Amino acid sequence: MPTTSLPTTSLPTTSLPTTSLPTTSTPVPGGLFVSFEGGDGAGKTTQTRLLAEWLRAHGREVVLTREPGGTELGRTLRAAVLHGEHVDARTEALLYATDRAHHVASLVRPALERGAVVVTDRYLDSSVAYQGSGRDLGADEVERLSLWATGGLLPAVTVLLDLDPDVGRARLTGDPDRLESEGGDFHRRTRLAFLDRAAAQPGRWLVLDATAPAEEIAAAVQARVTAVLSAGAAR
Repeated sequence: MPTTSLPTTSLPTTSLPTTSLPTTSTPVPGGLFVSFEGGDGAGKTTQTRLLAEWLRAHGREVVLTREPGGTELGRTLRAAVLHGEHVDARTEALLYATDRAHHVASLVRPALERGAVVVTDRYLDSSVAYQGSGRDLGADEVERLSLWATGGLLPAVTVLLDLDPDVGRARLTGDPDRLESEGGDFHRRTRLAFLDRAAAQPGRWLVLDATAPAEEIAAAVQARVTAVLSAGAAR
């Protein structure tokens, strides 16, 4: 776990880098796409907010969003998939993909195209972990669905806040949603799925210990984002 202090250097002021996309994608010029992943209670909401505040303080336009629920339609789908009547695993996966397709088309891509930094609390890696591995639908199949839904868009940086599921669930308050209510085996499978994806794509992922102080986590995230922005400015 990095313990470096908050970066003090200014962010580069030249154009942002093009996000790294798979071969099936349509390039998105200008913006930077950052996602946060991890189990429930890992601190994603706190860290997305801290990163957005830091970027704005350095003069960047930031779009702070989440999945599901980053758009008006997404909020309707979020209520249905997390708090509505029971649905089978395939229907659940398709509802998340529907939210993601609309989210990217109506909010994420337009923001990236105008040069904004998009910071999202969850993206397609959550579907691969929760529906692909947690629900046993198959990680590859669920990933292909989300890549098709988004035109192949992947974040340039994905931060995994890794936490023992039992610790994360103890942090939760309020009534649990459909996924939070799943048993320990389900959440252990999703954690391993996140870690496996991070190990397979180290260039995109930053894995951090979610039990570390929030300031240390924020500093590590800021350092990675600064490096990506600096690399883009140097091109």
